[in-house]
Amino acid sequence: MTWNITRTRTRVALATAGILLTAAPTAYATLGGSLGGSLGSTLGGSLGGSGGDETREAAAPVRGAAFVETRLLFGTERPDGGPAVTAAQFTDFVDREVTPSFPDGLTVQEGRGQWRDAGGTIEKERSYELILLYPAREARASDRKIEEIRADYRKAFAQEAVARVDDRKRVDF
Repeated sequence: MTWNITRTRTRVALATAGILLTAAPTAYATLGGSLGGSLGSTLGGSLGGSGGDETREAAAPVRGAAFVETRLLFGTERPDGGPAVTAAQFTDFVDREVTPSFPDGLTVQEGRGQWRDAGGTIEKERSYELILLYPAREARASDRKIEEIRADYRKAFAQEAVARVDDRKRVDF
């Protein structure tokens, strides 16, 4: 009787293993298609499967033109203890200093931020993020204008710094 139970368990275990070994490459190939092929190719290939080649999706078409996105981060607290830059003062600064150089458009977002000042103190303050998009072919001319904007803000509002982040993008309007 014990021998029959052991033989039955062995048969069930072998049948289960056979099903798993047969089904796993198919499952991983399908998984690879939904995850861009990397996981499915790795696992499916290592298990003897096709790696999901037949389920790979075509790459998305490239859209838009080459642009540069520049984000400038402006603090509003003054290191000398003077009054913070007001919303009206910042808007006036953008109208006078930024818009003439980038008349095609820009985005301003208000936020809160923090940074460590030159004295080592962590300053928490209201801040503004200015986002500019411009054609990559105009990067050199735009760079000069952006550096002037940064210098003008530092001088006008006694700021230690204006952070700048640049990134290449593809943009379609």
